[in-house]
Amino acid sequence: MMMHTTLAQLRSLKLDGLAAGLEEQLAQPGMAALSFEERVALLIDREVHARNDRKLVRLLKNAHLKYGQAAIEDIDARSGRGIDRREVMSLALGEWVSAGHSVLITGPTGAGKSWLACALAQYACRRGYSAFYQRVPRLQEELRIRHGSGAFGKWLLQLAKTDVLVLDDWAMGSIDSMTRSDLLEIIDDRAGSKATIITSQLPVEHWHAWIGDATIADAILDRVMQRNHRFTLTGDSLRAQRPKNTKKEKNIDLS
Repeated sequence: MMMHTTLAQLRSLKLDGLAAGLEEQLAQPGMAALSFEERVALLIDREVHARNDRKLVRLLKNAHLKYGQAAIEDIDARSGRGIDRREVMSLALGEWVSAGHSVLITGPTGAGKSWLACALAQYACRRGYSAFYQRVPRLQEELRIRHGSGAFGKWLLQLAKTDVLVLDDWAMGSIDSMTRSDLLEIIDDRAGSKATIITSQLPVEHWHAWIGDATIADAILDRVMQRNHRFTLTGDSLRAQRPKNTKKEKNIDLS
């Protein structure tokens, strides 16, 4: 009865990992051979792992990544893809997030830009950092809604605190003056302190013209280019092709 009460109290304190570990110890007769200190160390280790697992689930859920299962371990680095696995791994394992660096990924449609961006963001989450994914073509509508509801300021603060912001499909379409100004605010809040990943079909040297307003373009690019890592993907599209001799097909967008 006392142990049941103890387990209930542990769960009421949200020490679920510790409670599960204690139940496992009680079910394993061999545990009696361990010292008190050893058993406590195992219980604490179990709780730490449980908390880390819960944190990762929360971070990935809040990130809203387009490819939530993308992982740097699964990178396709075949010849002709324009990806150096060692370079990607060196970046992922480095301090680019805490140092507030930008990662610029360009290449043709279907080359895997979004997947690589999500893989880097996913690994950042695995290291305990927060992330958020946003397609730039939808940004204008998002901003319009948030300005209309009065939630823009709060959202801007949330983005400023996010460790890794993924801006996917940058320069996919034209932007209006309000979006241009808001984009500067978003980038300015992150410059030098928070990491930003940008993917685009448009080469970096054409971004200034896409932004339109020369003054704002200078300000945005000055901040983005301060400390950046570039990947230029090449090769044929990785979009799923129509299978031969089948009636059904499934297209996967990897742009």
